[in-house]
This record gives sequence, structure tokens and C-alpha cells, in this order.
Amino acid sequence: MTTDTIDLVSAEVIRSAMETVCFEMATYVSRTATTPILNQSNERNATILDGQGRLAALSVGIPQFMLSATLPVRFAIEFYGGELRPGDVIVANDPYHGGGHLPDFNVFAPVFADGELLLIASIQCHHGDTGGAVAGGYNTTARDIYSEGTRYPLLKIIDGGVERRDVVLTMRANNRLPGFIGDLRSQVGAAQLGAQRLTDIIELHGAATVRAAVDHSIADARNRFSREIAQWRDGTYEADVYVDSDPQGNTDIHVHVAVTVDGDRLTVDFAGSDTRPEIAAWSTFGNTRGNAIAQLASLVDSTIPKNEGFFECVDLRVPVGCCLNPTEGKPVSSGTHHPGVEVSDAIAIAMAQILPDRCSPQTYKYGSPRQMWGDHDPRTGRPFFDHGGEVNAGWVNAVKGVDGWGALAAASGNLIKASAELNETIFPHLLRGRNYVTDSGGPGQWRGACGSHFIKEARTPTYVNQYVVNQRHVHPGIAGGRSGAPDSCLLSAGTEREAVVSPVVTNHLLHTGDQLVYRFGGGGGWGDPLLRDPQAVLDDVWDEYVSVDGAREDYGVVVTGSVEAMDLALDEPATVELRSKLAGDQRPGSMRGDAA
Repeated sequence: MTTDTIDLVSAEVIRSAMETVCFEMATYVSRTATTPILNQSNERNATILDGQGRLAALSVGIPQFMLSATLPVRFAIEFYGGELRPGDVIVANDPYHGGGHLPDFNVFAPVFADGELLLIASIQCHHGDTGGAVAGGYNTTARDIYSEGTRYPLLKIIDGGVERRDVVLTMRANNRLPGFIGDLRSQVGAAQLGAQRLTDIIELHGAATVRAAVDHSIADARNRFSREIAQWRDGTYEADVYVDSDPQGNTDIHVHVAVTVDGDRLTVDFAGSDTRPEIAAWSTFGNTRGNAIAQLASLVDSTIPKNEGFFECVDLRVPVGCCLNPTEGKPVSSGTHHPGVEVSDAIAIAMAQILPDRCSPQTYKYGSPRQMWGDHDPRTGRPFFDHGGEVNAGWVNAVKGVDGWGALAAASGNLIKASAELNETIFPHLLRGRNYVTDSGGPGQWRGACGSHFIKEARTPTYVNQYVVNQRHVHPGIAGGRSGAPDSCLLSAGTEREAVVSPVVTNHLLHTGDQLVYRFGGGGGWGDPLLRDPQAVLDDVWDEYVSVDGAREDYGVVVTGSVEAMDLALDEPATVELRSKLAGDQRPGSMRGDAA
């Protein structure tokens, strides 16, 4: 059976069934994993690939994460060849064999039909530790990959249905967290569940029909994406973005992109991006590839299946040795975030030149996850390690027609904020504050979402590692919208030990009662702020998203009264006069209060 002969109903039924299997695999991890990063925050994604390593289906999850999970599986197919057999489960986390960074463990199981490798069920999860010199998998002082943790290019953790106890022992010995093996076994179970569900689908429909359905789905995505590209104006569109600093103080990490539209094909070329050998900001090719495709996929019809068809429409050029495709051995833990997500910024800004109505950077700006640990939890007497299960709340962009909404950027996908009550049960700290920050969303015809204020109080001596970006090069607006407010972080706030994180603090000791105060930046706006409906601005002032002064200075809207007195009102004649004046002498600039 071929893509020409399979009926469309069967093809869609099988595609939908495989997406359901992905969802079930991801849910299995959330319900069986042992640490908060997985069982609360959902930092896991499931995919299905065919026997050639082509992405066939995926679940709802972190876009870049899902799209970067294919290369490790493809490497395994090439490496093992005919050695793969039913019942195998493989684990891999090596950034230089297709992965993103060491904390991301990919676990996958092959599925056979009539002795032929037909499908692969894969589940990728972020783990709280990787061994190495520093707890948590983020060594901000690392000069090479070996200081960041243990690399596992490929290991058969289950060989023909039998657990390899030697592999489990080795992996346990190279990880600090007691919950690591529990999380790993959760992944193994999810991969095995996925393999069984796919076997059931093959038995129900037949191997030839399933193979044809995968081919059809990939061809459908390729054809539909290429048709959209063909409607875009031919030309080359360039953009430059920067990261404030790498974790070691090298400033202004540069990402350059040139996107060329030529008929129904795209070339995305990152030549001109940073090549300084001394920097510590490196995104692996697999991570760069995932971020690039995730951003491009956000520009087109959302009903197009996200699979290998997208990759087939894009000629991705990432010179070896630049910050987006390092030579083997460079440290990549923080670089997976930055400059990795700046790939999305650059493509969005470039494509806004021809598709402003669809553009929104699929990105976030937090540096790298916070690690907090101590030797003694007074409630249990045991050491503890908190790897930032609260995730984040900020950087949500506006798009044409819709204000930035909610608390999590689109690039965070299915990540959720862990509950304060549960985290306080697990770790010796209290969460003293979570709230939106007024005037932090980027002004625009549609407003970027506000950033948030986050306060965590240590209840026992606690060490902190924290890396912060988005202090100078902030979240961009689109189509005349202004950028969001910057990030900032204080440790031991208000004491003589207060430390400003810029860009990194390592092993800072919070005494009992000390607070970590983090202000997450806002999302960028879309469109000219002077075109925003004055009534919408008044509503924002009522909701305390925008202040009375912010309404005047950023939107040219005159609001009288105050929230406290409950007498806010719109002064329409004064607004018309002020907007006319501002339109006459308007000049480019970032939003009021942005860092220089």
C-alpha cells in the first residue's frame, strides 16, 4: 500500500491514534515519576518515529523539545543497525549525538512488524541532575561538556525485555538525586507502553497500512507547508538578536539569521552568528533545529500535522563552530536556553517583515533554571535539592488581535507552575508572593502580558545557583509593538548580604529567613500602542496591568481618578489631543522603564 492507495479516513484514524499514544505516554510519566519537575511541572514530551527515524507524530508538549527528539533516535538506528530487537529500550542524553543538553534524557523503544523495524516510541524528559561538578546539570563555570555531567550516547537499559542491571547501576552511580532512577523507570515504562499500543495499532490495521499512513501524513505536512511558503513574497529577510551575556560574563552573544523564501522552499541560514571560542553559550545543532522548526510552524495553519514534513521544506544552514552548532566538547547546558531560544526571536523578527500578522516569538528569557539545595531539611534531617519546579511566569507575547494572555510563554508548551502548597511540603521554603507586575507588558495595539513578581523564603540554610538574562536585550515587540520589561533577581533581598544576579550567582547562601526575589519580564506588544482602543487601556488600568501614568506615557490615553478611589474614568478629549501630539513627535524606543 502507498500514499496513493491508502484511503484518507484510514490515514487520519491512524495518525490520530498515534497522537493519542503520545499523549498517553506523556501522561504515564506525569502520573508515575518521582520528582516535581515531571510529576508536577510536566517537562516531558512523547513522539513516534518511523523505521527511518522520521518524525511521524507527537503529543502536546514543549515545541522545541518535541522537535529536537528525533536526531538521537536516528543515531541509534544507524549505530545499532540490525542489532535492535523487540523488547529493547534505549536511553540517550548526549548533546553531540543529536540531543539538546545533558539533563534531557531520551528513552525509546523499537516496534517491529514481520521482523522489520516499523515504528519507534520515544519519551523525552528533563532530569534534575546529570552528575558532573555541580548539582542540577547547570554548571555555569564549565569550560567543557565533561564538567557538566555524564554523557550517555546510547545505552540499552532493557535488552530484549530484560533490564540491564549493570546499566541501571552505572546510571545510578552518576547521579546525585535519589529520585533519578524512579524517574528513569517511569520513562522506560512509558516507552514500553507506547510500543505495546503501537503494536496493537499495527495488528488492527496491518503493517502496510500503518506504513502508508505515516508516509501520507509526512507528505501531507510537506505539501501543505510548501503551499503556504509559496504564498509568501520571495526574498531574503534578515535579523540580529543578542543575549545579554553567557554565564561567565561574555556579553552580547550574537545570533544572525537570513531567511530566504524561494518559491515553495525556505533557506534558514545562521552564518554570521557568534563564533568567539571563549564564550560559554552554545546551542547544539539538534536544539537549534528544534527551535527553528517550532518558530516556523507557528507561522502557518495550525492544523498541519507537526512531523518530518516540516523539516523537508527547510534548508537549515548552521555553520559548525558558531554558537548554534558548536564543535564537540563545548559546554551546552545553559546554551540550550540561550542562545537556543534566540533562534526563535531572530526568525520571528525576520519573518515579521513579510508576515507581521502571524509573527510572535516562540521563546522565553529565563537564563537557566534555578537550583537550590541544602544539607539539612529540619523536617526530615535529610539533604534536599529543588530544581525550580515552579517554572516561570512571564514573556507572553501579544499577537495581532489578542493581548498576551496567561502566565506561560508559548515556548513553554505544556509546562505548568507547580503548586505552592505542594512545593512547600516537599522543600524547606515558603512562597511569599506571586503576582503580576504593573506596566511590565510591552505596549502595543495589543498588549504583551505582564511579567510576575516571585518571592521565595528559605526556612533553612540554602545554597542557590541562578543565571539571569533579559536584562538588556529584552523580549521583542512585533509590528511596532514595544518590548516587554526586563528581568531582575535579588538574593538575600533587603539584608547586608543582598546580591544582584547579573548575569550569574553561584553557591550563594540564603540564611534562614532570607528571600529570593525574582521579577520575570513581560511579553512584547504587537502594533503601534497609539492605535490601542482607549477603552481597552482603561480596562487595563482597572485590572492594574497598566498604571495611570503608564496609560498616558505608553498609550497616550488620559485616565482620571485612581483604582484606590474606584473612580477611574477616560478623558476622551484629552486623549485625542495627547495622541495627536505623540504621533507627531513619536520616535523608536523601548517601553518606559526598560533597561538601556
